Amino acid sequence: MSPRVLALRALGLGDFLTGVPALRGLRRALPGHTMVLAAPEALRPLAELSGAVDRLLPTGELEQIAWPGAPPEVAVDLHGNGPETKRLLEVLHPRRLVAFAGPVGDGTRLAGPRWDPDEHEVRRWCRLVDAAFGGHADPEDLLLAAPSRPPAAVGAAVVHPGAASASRRWPAERFAAVARHLARSGERPVVTGSPAEAALIERVVALAGLPPEAALGPTDLAGLAALVAHARVVVCGDTGVAHLASAYRTPSVVIFGPTPPSRWGPPASGPHTVLWRGSGVGDPHGSRPDPALLRVSVPEVLTSLDGALSRTTAAG
Repeated sequence: MSPRVLALRALGLGDFLTGVPALRGLRRALPGHTMVLAAPEALRPLAELSGAVDRLLPTGELEQIAWPGAPPEVAVDLHGNGPETKRLLEVLHPRRLVAFAGPVGDGTRLAGPRWDPDEHEVRRWCRLVDAAFGGHADPEDLLLAAPSRPPAAVGAAVVHPGAASASRRWPAERFAAVARHLARSGERPVVTGSPAEAALIERVVALAGLPPEAALGPTDLAGLAALVAHARVVVCGDTGVAHLASAYRTPSVVIFGPTPPSRWGPPASGPHTVLWRGSGVGDPHGSRPDPALLRVSVPEVLTSLDGALSRTTAAG
């Protein structure tokens, strides 16, 4: 049996996708090892498309990891910088624990590279892997394999109005104006979201005057990945769908609010437009739309969207 590496990143869609380059760096650094990712079960289809892991071990955020058998050869904290996650891995007694420097939770302190709160999420985890194993992680290594599932729509303009918190949700009325513009421009807008966002999807579709079949959400992650991979363009806030657009190099217009794109934005090398009218860091978990988010206007988004579509048409 080959030695096993356990990587903990039990977070959401965007978190997983921004961690893919680090996971691939781990695989390159430890080619004879079995790569195990502790993450939510819902991410399994994308973990398989990444080619970076051999096995997904279903785990919720800050939950005890149900690790089977002998301790892992290496455990890597790709989750955060708190003592809780380090402790979740330490209790498994790995031969080597890789994490950023900090307290473990039992009075001891782990040595490692320094945590930088202003660092881009992709580069942060690549830096951790490189510090532990040498230069194996490439922050540009974001692309996923094409999903085998046929998309619900080919060549659609994906409008994704949702986000995990209200502070990152551009108003539904503005997303509806964007969807209406897309329809009038001859595009096929579709509106997506999570199961919890069904009412938001219906509202945007109704406000935009779109037919009911324009509401494609809620859908699972495999279906969403297939849709984004074959889309003409994606317009959304700072959420997981923006990172799916990066993973498939699908042109996108991403509206940022409380969190600056220097921390979570798409790669500059991709066909992506970032709109941000902030000057600092707000509350990404706030209960109201962030003022920086509201300063991004509908005309700005339409101008960026038209430019993205014209470039796509010219390249196609």
